[in-house]
Amino acid sequence: MPDNHFLSLVSETISALNTPKFSAKIMQLTHACLAFDCAVILGCKEAKRPIYLYDSIEKERELLFQRYLTNDYQNDPFIRYLNTHQQQGVYTLKEVISKDLDYHAYCQRFYQQTGWKDELGIFIEIEPELWVIICLGFINDKNHISIKRLSELKPYFCIIESLCRQHWKRADFHLAEPIKDHLGGTQLHASVQHALTTFGRDILTKREQEITVLIAQGYDSKEIALKLAISEGTVKNHRKRIYQQLNIASLSEFFQLFYNHLITLPK
Repeated sequence: MPDNHFLSLVSETISALNTPKFSAKIMQLTHACLAFDCAVILGCKEAKRPIYLYDSIEKERELLFQRYLTNDYQNDPFIRYLNTHQQQGVYTLKEVISKDLDYHAYCQRFYQQTGWKDELGIFIEIEPELWVIICLGFINDKNHISIKRLSELKPYFCIIESLCRQHWKRADFHLAEPIKDHLGGTQLHASVQHALTTFGRDILTKREQEITVLIAQGYDSKEIALKLAISEGTVKNHRKRIYQQLNIASLSEFFQLFYNHLITLPK
């Protein structure tokens, strides 16, 4: 029978429905069912690029935004498994892994650099073709995944599922919640400048970065061509490759990705 602490967490999570506090509260509730070291919540729609909703990563956090959300998610075994099977539930890494080379390359880039030793995925269907994935990361040996610990979590899946469905049926998968409540004018300016110079840095050329900065500031292709003294056709070619590298298909997706990067940068 659930103890008073668990029931209190359920009550707090219900009170946080349809508010910015929900993501943190649902993770506190999940942690009470199964201890983990860090977590990421992603929104998935129609097999498109996942949308960042929440994270509690402390080590190498920039990898989530600079690599995973721009490209590496395509080789995430949990994302692949969801796209193929479309089934709710709690899944271990062993249940979803593939033996292909892309997966092993993904592990080298993500698991080794973040220090994660194991991962658990909770798949929740909000409505047809609209899913939430809660990724639980395990770093410390004491928080290892075992059959016994999994059996302790699974009975509470229906509670986590119901709360997530109630929340995200009403809350669209839009921009991530900021990690700070507000910033002063000077801090905000510095944060924007830092976001502009680091957005896509690991996968774009210097020229592509220059164009990306101007796109993020609202310049169209003609204006970018004038500022950089290149032809409009060259700008369009660069934009096409930038979109390919960021795995997006529209300007709206570009801004969504950039804003996620901006508001989740460490202070």
